[in-house]
Amino acid sequence: MKKIIAITAATLAIVGCSNMSNTEQRTLSGASIGAAAGAVGTAIFHGNPIWGAVGGAAVGAASGYVYDAYKKDQAAEYNSGYNAGKNNQPAKAPN
Repeated sequence: MKKIIAITAATLAIVGCSNMSNTEQRTLSGASIGAAAGAVGTAIFHGNPIWGAVGGAAVGAASGYVYDAYKKDQAAEYNSGYNAGKNNQPAKAPN
């Protein structure tokens, strides 16, 4: 019975994330990694793992969102240079 519940939960988690944008996926990934790291870190130091998970999730979500903004900026710079080369124009320096 526990296996069926675990498989069902995993399937729902995967299906629930299928229509997410890159920003949503990176933010959620950061939050989940941060929550796990925060819970483990506070448990190691004999703190309350719940508060560690909450704090880690907040920091991880913010980090995931900032990483997404960085990747979008990087892609925009690449596309700008690619299009300039494709149109035989000099590349413009990023602002």
